[in-house]
Amino acid sequence: MSEADILILTAASIAFLHAVLGPDHYLVFTAMGKARGWSLSKTLRVTLYCGVGHVLGSVLLGLVGILIGAELAKLVSIEGVRGNLAGWALLAFGLIYLVWGVRRAVSERTRVHSHGGVVHAHEHAGEHSHASLEPSRASLTPWALFIVFVLGPCEALIPLFMYPAAQHNGALVVTVAFVFGVVTLATMLSAVALTTLGVDKLRLPSPGRWSHAVAGAAVVACGGAISFLGF
Repeated sequence: MSEADILILTAASIAFLHAVLGPDHYLVFTAMGKARGWSLSKTLRVTLYCGVGHVLGSVLLGLVGILIGAELAKLVSIEGVRGNLAGWALLAFGLIYLVWGVRRAVSERTRVHSHGGVVHAHEHAGEHSHASLEPSRASLTPWALFIVFVLGPCEALIPLFMYPAAQHNGALVVTVAFVFGVVTLATMLSAVALTTLGVDKLRLPSPGRWSHAVAGAAVVACGGAISFLGF
């Protein structure tokens, strides 16, 4: 096996582990997809877009670093800063969504209705709701996730870049980036599909009007794992 083959196999292996061991790469999308009532296909599309942004951010940083002759340590340091930003951004997004979800659940508990000039209030239980999600909030959620994942680095990709770059092997640099990106995206999409279908299969009790709060809590957990535990 040649050095190039070993490097490509290493890139594929690291990409798989990087995605599987980072719960933010799939649990966030599963939780938000369930809370938002997205179909599996829409959840996977959002995952794909965010994953592409996630990989391209590090690819572009690596290519710029190679072009300007930046040292590996400097690029790794930049990726570390991006990782911290992404972790805190995900945590902040989760907290905001959690608070909004709690407020929404509480407000749905009792609503005022007018029927034939008579105004009265009654309680809502389960998933019943007279109000759909606000279009502006619904459309902002995928964009917020996209921005967070663009900030998120693929730390392991930079060192993989630098070896073929030092040998002036541009074709191998491109191949490593391509393999790393494809395996990362394939792993993310597979994990999201499996966890989404798994939740459906388990037939867990529906959180009803608390579904958004539960999703926000899941995102907070992922953001906290990155920020405080270094996942």
